[in-house]
Amino acid sequence: MKLALVSDAFLTLLGGVPLTLLLAGLSLVIGFALSVPLAFLRASPNRLQSLPVLTYTYVFRGTPLLVQLFLVYYGLSQIGFVRHSIFWRFFADPFWCALFAFSLNSAAYTTEIFRGGIQAVPRGMIEAGQAIGLSAMQIRLRIVFPIALRMVLPSYANEVIGMLKATSLASTVTLLEITGLARKLVSETFAPYEIFLAAGLIYFALTFVASRLFNLLEAHLSGAPPGPILRPAAFRPRQAL
Repeated sequence: MKLALVSDAFLTLLGGVPLTLLLAGLSLVIGFALSVPLAFLRASPNRLQSLPVLTYTYVFRGTPLLVQLFLVYYGLSQIGFVRHSIFWRFFADPFWCALFAFSLNSAAYTTEIFRGGIQAVPRGMIEAGQAIGLSAMQIRLRIVFPIALRMVLPSYANEVIGMLKATSLASTVTLLEITGLARKLVSETFAPYEIFLAAGLIYFALTFVASRLFNLLEAHLSGAPPGPILRPAAFRPRQAL
C-alpha cells in the first residue's frame, strides 16, 4: 500500500465533501418536512388516512434505494408527459434526480420513525392538553410531536447517518461526490485499494462528527452527560451500499 497515494487521494476527495453534504442535507430537510404530516396520518386510526401512507412507506422501504434512483434517473425520461413538461429541466439534471429519490426514500423511513414516537406518547399528555383547551393542531405541534421527537431522536440520528452514507449511490448517475471522485481517480491511477481507503476515511470522519453532534443533542435534551461517541449499528441497513 502506498501511503503517499492515500494521502493525495484523501486531499483530492475532500473536494467531493460539499456535494455529499448538500445532497444529504437537502434530502433530510425535505424528508423531514414531508414525514411530519405523513407520520400523523400514518398514526391515525382512520384507515383511509393511514393506508395510503403505509403503502408509500412500504414500497420505499421495501425496495433498494439504488433501484429507486435508477427509476427516477432513467425511467422518468421515458414518460412523454415528463419530457414535455416544465419538470424536465429538473429531471434532466442528475443532481435533482438524486435529490428527488433520496428525499422520498428518507421521508418514508422518517415517517415510520416518527409514527412510532407519536403512538408512544402517553395518552395522559394529550388529555392534559385537551383539558386546558388546546386545539387538536396545537396538541400535535406543542405536545405530541416534541415528545415524540425526543423519544425517537436516536433512531432519527441513525437515519441521518444512513442517508449520509447513501449519498455514495449518486456516483452511479455521474455525480462527482466523494465516491464519484473516487471512481474517477481509480480509472486514472488503477489503485482502487488506496483510493477507496481514503474515501472510507472521509465517510468515517463525517459519520463520526454526525454521531457526536446527535450525542450532544441527546445529552442536552435529557440533562445527562454525553454517552459513548460511537453508536451501535444503524437503525436499519441502507440497501445496495
